[in-house]
Formats: sequence, structure tokens, C-alpha cells
Amino acid sequence: QVELVETGGGLVQAGGSLRLSCAASGRILSISVMGWFRQAPGKGREFVAAIESDGNTNYADSVKGRFTISRDNAKNVVYLQMNSLTPEDTAVYYCNAAGVYTTPTNRKDYWGQGTQVTVSS
Repeated sequence: QVELVETGGGLVQAGGSLRLSCAASGRILSISVMGWFRQAPGKGREFVAAIESDGNTNYADSVKGRFTISRDNAKNVVYLQMNSLTPEDTAVYYCNAAGVYTTPTNRKDYWGQGTQVTVSS
């Protein structure tokens, strides 16, 4: 059983910062990519940021220069440092782990339960 749990969401004023964490637990040998998605009220799921096992990162244009993704491979934890937050960042943020190997040949993807981020103006 693999579980992803996000923490760090909350209410913050515009211009403030939050740091999200996502810990993957269970029978895990390795994770190829860990990332963050978000879903704002009335909108579809949106890619935010991702980081590969070698440390390569990519970001959505909407968060470039403001958000930073990082990971601790030894602990299977991914972080999202969010700075200069705006009300447009308000959403439920979901952690994703793609290419999770629970055995050398078994690969699956997993999602966290989501954490609410609300940015007030």
C-alpha cells in the first residue's frame, strides 16, 4: 500500500508564503517524478510543478519565479515553496507521484488527498 499525504495548506494573505509538503509512504523502491497539481473552484485540474528523480524541474507559467519545488529522495518527500501568493493561487493542491516502483517491475501512479490553499486579498 502506497499513500501520499499533503500538509502545509491554509489561509494566507496576498503576498504571503506557504510551504506544502507531501510524504509518500509504503512499499516504495523509487519514484520517477513527483509533482503538484491544483484545482481552483469551478475549474479543472492544473499542472503546477514537477521534479524528476535526478532533480530536473519544470513549472507552469503561472507560478514561474514564485514557486519552488524540491524533493528528498531518501525520504520520498516533495515540497512546494510558494511565495508572492495571489488570490488566483487559491485552490486545492494535490500531490502526484508518477512511476512509483513497489517492485523492480511494478510501476503505478498515486495521488494525495489534497490540501486547501486560500489566499485572501
